[in-house]
Parts: sequence; C-alpha cells; structure tokens
Amino acid sequence: MTRIPRRSLRLTVLLSALLFTGGGVTAAQAEAPSQGGYVALGDSYSSGLGAGDYRDGGSCRRSARSYAQLWAAAHPATRFDFTACSGATTRDVLNGQLAPLNARTDLVSITAGATDAGFTDVMTVCSLNSDDACQDRVAQARTYIEHTLPAALDTTYDAIRKKSPHARVVVLGYPHLFAPRRPCARGLSEPKRATLNAAVDVINRVMSQRAAKHGFTFGDVTQRFADHGVCSTTPWIHSLTLPVSESYHPTPDGQQHGYLPELTRLAPRVRAPHDM
Repeated sequence: MTRIPRRSLRLTVLLSALLFTGGGVTAAQAEAPSQGGYVALGDSYSSGLGAGDYRDGGSCRRSARSYAQLWAAAHPATRFDFTACSGATTRDVLNGQLAPLNARTDLVSITAGATDAGFTDVMTVCSLNSDDACQDRVAQARTYIEHTLPAALDTTYDAIRKKSPHARVVVLGYPHLFAPRRPCARGLSEPKRATLNAAVDVINRVMSQRAAKHGFTFGDVTQRFADHGVCSTTPWIHSLTLPVSESYHPTPDGQQHGYLPELTRLAPRVRAPHDM
C-alpha cells in the first residue's frame, strides 16, 4: 500500500470538505469570514421564496432554485455564502447578513427595500379593498420609498462597501408584477395593476440611484419579466397562492430566466480558491 505523506493527506481531507459543503450558511460560516467568492444578501426575492425546494429548514426560505443558488451551482469552484432571508428589511441585512463579507469578497448580490416599504401590506390592501384604497396605500409606500428608503439603502450599502471594498456589488431590482393591459381574472382590477407596476418603477429608480452613488451596479429585470407577469399566458410570478406568503413572488422560471441571466450578465469573473 502506497504511503501518503501527512501533508498531502491533510490537503486531501480539506479539499473533500470544501467540495461537499452545502450551499447554505452554517453557524461556523457566519462566525468566520469567507475567503473571497460570492455572497448573496437580501429579501425574499433573493432567498427564492416562491421557487420551492427550500433548504435552510427555517423561515428564511432559501431555495435551491433561487438565482443565487443557480449561479453558485454554475460556478462550483467559487466560495458561496447565502444569507438572504424572506421578509428581510435593509436593517435586517445590515444587522444579520453581512458576516461572510470581507476584503477578498469578489461578488455580492442584493435585492432589498420592498419589505421596508410595506410590500406585504400593500398587496393585502390592494387585494381586499377598492381601487381608491389601493391607490392610497400605494401612495403611502411611494412617499416612504422616495423620502425614507434612500437613507436606509445608503446605510446598508455603506456597510457592504466597508466590509468588501473590492467586490462587484450587483443590486437587483424588482419586476413588474402584472403583464400590462391583459384580460385578467386573478382578483385585481386594471387600475390596481397599473398602480402597483408604477410603484415598482419608483422603487427601482431609487435603488438604481443609490446603487450608482456607491459605485454598485444595478440590474433592471423589468424587461426580462415583461411578458411573464401575473395575467400573462406564461407567468413567472405567482398570483394569489397557498401558502399566501409565496403570492406575488417569482416562480422557479422567474428565478432561472428572469433574475439569473441578469446576475450572470453583470457578475465579474470570480476567483477560484487556488487564485486566492
């Protein structure tokens, strides 16, 4: 039997451990910063709520079909840390998701801001009440987005840049939820649908502006989802669902064909472990 040098044996064990580590964030990963690679931050649109196949075993609903997991699977040599969590606000990102970032991180993705603006309550009001009530609630959300959200985004983006000064940071926007001017029997009138789509344009504009201020790259996914909103013949966004939490979130197709190509287009070449 050939004798394996002790140093080579230790290296083999280490490489095996790296190859078989799962994509989700473990407690050890949260405590010790990663060495380079890709870190996925954000809310339910980043965690993959609505895409199913949840692997985190908790309320964050991190999906194996999320754009982040799909990108990581296509780049298996890249270190991947996945801290995005359903329901996360920008403050939640700031206080609970940044541990894996460090000065050698290459790529960061994030979608956050809709929860701050009360997305869930907006959809509830618009689903259960009149057109006027929907417009009033959306107007409140737009006021928050235009006057309060920018500072919250700045604080979060500042912290990301401080921890990862050399990373490409891709801020991904939100899609229009509804295909425009389509006959639709899914519960919301055309005025409501138009009002909600217009609100998405407002939050995307604010996110894009704040991203540019910090030297980040903004990924606009509205065109990729243009023919695939609720009410379209091939929707990539759920309408009202059971469980209700998945309503108005991207389907697996939305993650794979809407978000993933935009991240792939904007992501840099990420260093493999042997480059570090």
